[in-house]
Amino acid sequence: MVPIDAAPAPQRGPFGGHEFRARVVSGLVLGLVVVAALILGGWPFALIWLAAAIVGAAEWIGMSRLAPNRLLVAVTALTVLFLALGLRQGMSAAALVAVAETGAVLLAFLVRDASARWRAVAGLAGAIVIALVPPALRDDPNIGILGPAWMFAVVWSTDIIAYFTGRTLGGPKLMPSVSPKKTWSGALGGLAAGIAAGIGLVLVARDHGWSALATAPLALVGFVSAVASILSQGGDLIESALKRRCGVKDSGRSIPGHGGVMDRLDGFFAVALLAGLYLVARRLVAA
Repeated sequence: MVPIDAAPAPQRGPFGGHEFRARVVSGLVLGLVVVAALILGGWPFALIWLAAAIVGAAEWIGMSRLAPNRLLVAVTALTVLFLALGLRQGMSAAALVAVAETGAVLLAFLVRDASARWRAVAGLAGAIVIALVPPALRDDPNIGILGPAWMFAVVWSTDIIAYFTGRTLGGPKLMPSVSPKKTWSGALGGLAAGIAAGIGLVLVARDHGWSALATAPLALVGFVSAVASILSQGGDLIESALKRRCGVKDSGRSIPGHGGVMDRLDGFFAVALLAGLYLVARRLVAA
C-alpha cells in the first residue's frame, strides 16, 4: 500500500536547481566586474584579461595533462605578462612577436612528449589572444569602448538566449556527438539575439558618440555580428570536443555553475580571434 501522505517528488523545471542558481549569480557578478573594468579602461581592464588568460592557460595545460605542469604554466604566464606590459608600454610589433616566439620555443623545449608540444604552444597562443585583444581594442582611439562592448553584447546575448531557447523549445540536437544538450532551436535563438545585440549596441554608441566605428552601415554591423555569433557558438562546440577528448566535464572549477575560465571564454575566444585579425589587418593597411 502507498501511504496516504506520500506526495509525488517535485518536478524540477529546466531552470531549477542549485547549479542553475549558482550559474546565474556567478554570471551576474562576473559581468558586473568586467563591465566596471571596461568603463575604467587602462590597467584595470588589462589586468582582468591578463588574469583570465593565465588561469585559462593553466586549465588547458592541466586538462591536456602536459608535463612539467608547473613550469609550463610559469613560462606561459611570464610570456603573457611580458606581452601585456609591452603592449601597454608601446612596444613595437616586432618586439612583441619576438617575446611570443621566445615563449613558444621554451614551451616546445620543455614538453618531453613531442606529440604534445603543439598543445602547449596552442595554450600560449590562446592566452595571448585573450590577454591582448580586448585591451588593445579598448585603448585604440578609433575603436574605444565600443569594440570590447560589442564583443560582450554579441557573445553574452548569444550564450544566454541560446541556453534559454534550447532548454525551453528543445528539438533536434545540433551536434549530439559533441554536446548532447545543444539544439538547433538554441543555436538559431542565440544567432538572432547576437545580431540584435550587436546592432542595438551600435545604435546606442551612435547616440553617445562612443566611437567612429559606430558610423558603420547597420547591414554590415548585422553581418559581422552574425559571423561573431556563429563563431562564438563554434568555439563552444570546439571546446566541448576538446573536453571529451581529454575525458573531463569542465575545464576547471573556478566559476560556480560554469566550470572553469575556459568554459566561459570558449566562445569569446573565437570572437576575440576575429577582432585580433581585424586589428592586424588595420595595422598592415596603415603601414
